Amino acid sequence: MDFHHVSVMLWECIDGLAIRPDGIYVDGTAGGAGHSSEIAKRLVSGKLFSFDQDPDAVETARERLKAYSCAEVIESNFSRMDSVLREKGVEEIDGVLLDLGVSSHQLDQRERGFSYQGDAPLDMRMSQKGLSARDVVNTYSVEELTRILRDFGEERFAYQIARNIDKHRQSKPIETTLELADIIKGSMPAAARREKNPCKRSFQAIRIAVNEELDVLEIGLDAAFSMLRSGGRLVVLTFHSLEDRIVKQKFAGWCKGCTCPPDFPTCVCGNRPKAKLINRKPILASQEELAVNPRSKSAKLRILEKL
Repeated sequence: MDFHHVSVMLWECIDGLAIRPDGIYVDGTAGGAGHSSEIAKRLVSGKLFSFDQDPDAVETARERLKAYSCAEVIESNFSRMDSVLREKGVEEIDGVLLDLGVSSHQLDQRERGFSYQGDAPLDMRMSQKGLSARDVVNTYSVEELTRILRDFGEERFAYQIARNIDKHRQSKPIETTLELADIIKGSMPAAARREKNPCKRSFQAIRIAVNEELDVLEIGLDAAFSMLRSGGRLVVLTFHSLEDRIVKQKFAGWCKGCTCPPDFPTCVCGNRPKAKLINRKPILASQEELAVNPRSKSAKLRILEKL
């Protein structure tokens, strides 16, 4: 299987983990094993657990990591890392990397139905199981579709698109990516249709809904932080504003100390910061990386250390 994925900000992520040769690390989104391979190379007596819910990614990661006895690939969503690792007798870890979003392989494999660039069955399931984009598009109410497009895609024509989807599915189910793309573009005024990627926001929104990505991220961040030992690092790479907002708020909450009202003369809550930020502002891709990998344009890297 040709699982192609270019790891965004590879060296920045690896540096952010501050890898110890005897440490225990988690790559929560193995993908094509780019990050995992670099982590494994730096381990001597340590251990790497690479998670992915996509069977294609799991197969590829196992093949590419088979030379490293320290690496174990697990077919599971990263949000379950705490329960999965504890079942294996692992109580604490030294670092977690989460490279969020869709892999190059998932976008480029037309039959996976993630992209509006070619025709394919509406799917978008990262795990290749459960609810599909076809189910969402053909069964959700106009109100629910509007909410998804507005909240997850920040699409300003959300209601018009949802209403048009409903109109088309009355005569026959919407089956393919190009069918949906045509409906989306047909719901917009001419000026909006001339934008470079008029379908991007809607496809992103439906993908997030199908995979419950924002809920999974919230749970996964809590799971990762609960497993970190003191001095452990949490490194998170996001690709759109909704993800980054969740990560930023979670990090801020863990780094916050006293929660007493500002007019209290002394602290009575006793709360102390649980973590510290390694980078106060998100790290962005370099100009050199942007020149060779345009998908890195929207990436933001945040790094946290547990106290």
